[in-house]
Amino acid sequence: MHAIASSNKTKSPIKLKGKHAFKAQGFLDSAGLGRDVCKFRRKETVFSQGDSAKNVMYIQEGGVKLTVVHETGKEAVLSMLGPGDFLGEGGLAGQSICMATATTIAPTTVLVIEKNEMIRALREEHEFSDRFIAYMVARNIRVEEDLIDQLFNSSEKRLARTLLLLARYGAQSKHQKVLPRVSQEMLAEMIGTTRSRVNFFMNKFRKLGFIQYNGEIQVNNSLLGVVLHE
Repeated sequence: MHAIASSNKTKSPIKLKGKHAFKAQGFLDSAGLGRDVCKFRRKETVFSQGDSAKNVMYIQEGGVKLTVVHETGKEAVLSMLGPGDFLGEGGLAGQSICMATATTIAPTTVLVIEKNEMIRALREEHEFSDRFIAYMVARNIRVEEDLIDQLFNSSEKRLARTLLLLARYGAQSKHQKVLPRVSQEMLAEMIGTTRSRVNFFMNKFRKLGFIQYNGEIQVNNSLLGVVLHE
C-alpha cells in the first residue's frame, strides 16, 4: 500500500448519513470500526488473487479494476468499481483468499476495515447491517444483469452499457460524465470483443454525439438510447 493516512479502533456507534446509499463520511465519522485510510497511485495493486482475505475495503475516491487470471494465463476483467463500492466482502462469507486482483485505474483512496471489525459492526449496528445487505443485493442484481448483457446483447449495446456504468449513471449522486482513464483494450476485455470493434463503436458514438472522446471519455445521457433500443 502506498500510504496509510490514519487509523481508529475505539468503540462508538456508527453514524450513517442519507437514506439510500453508503456515504464515505459515515465511516469517517464513525469510531465504531477499526479502519485505515489508504491511498494508492494509478495502476497500483490493492490486493492480488490468492492473497489472504482479511479485510473489507470501501472506495472513497478513484476507481478499481477487478481481474481474474485463469491457470492457462488468460486474464479477464470482472468489473470496474468506483466511489461507494466495496471490495473483499467475500471474506465475510468464508472466503479465505482473494478470488481476484484489484488494480487502481486512477489515484484512489480506500478505507480498509478489518474483517472481524466489519463482522462485529454488522452484528451490533442494525442500521449499518440493513444498508450493507441492501448494497450487496443491488450488487448481486448488477452481476446478474452483466451476465445477461454478456449472453444476449450485441457488443455495441454492451459497450454502451459499460460506459454508462463507468460514468455511474443512475447513482443517487449525480453521475460523473468524465470517465477515469480506461483504454480501448480494457473495454474490449470487459465486454468480450476485440479492440477494433470497440474503436469502431466509440467513433460511431462520438459522431452521433453520445460521447466526447479526446484522450478522456465524456458520456452524455443520450447514450442510454443505445441500451434501450431494440
